[in-house]
Amino acid sequence: MTSQQEVYRFLEDRFACALACTECARACVLRASLAETEGPDDQELLRRKGIMCAEVCDATCRVLSDQGAQDEARIRGEVERCRAVCLEGAHVFDTAPRGEEVARACRACARACSDFLATLG
Repeated sequence: MTSQQEVYRFLEDRFACALACTECARACVLRASLAETEGPDDQELLRRKGIMCAEVCDATCRVLSDQGAQDEARIRGEVERCRAVCLEGAHVFDTAPRGEEVARACRACARACSDFLATLG
């Protein structure tokens, strides 16, 4: 039997993960919009990683926000995917000019995903 405290922790971690996904998506979209569309390869990489990270974070947030989504395997898969993409994004943004804030948002999202996955057990 699940205790009420475990239910609260689950909901808090789910909300924290969704919020971190939202913040990461916002930061990634903003950074991607600053990359030159016809610029050097590194600018194209930043743009692609930013857009991909934002899309994955947005999709994860939608899954976490859907009260009807109770399929644990689907939720786990989406959150694991988000964590992986955010860690990749953080690595790319670490070396980018003005990318520190985005890298921090990506790492915070990956951490929130890990915390939520631990709650799932």
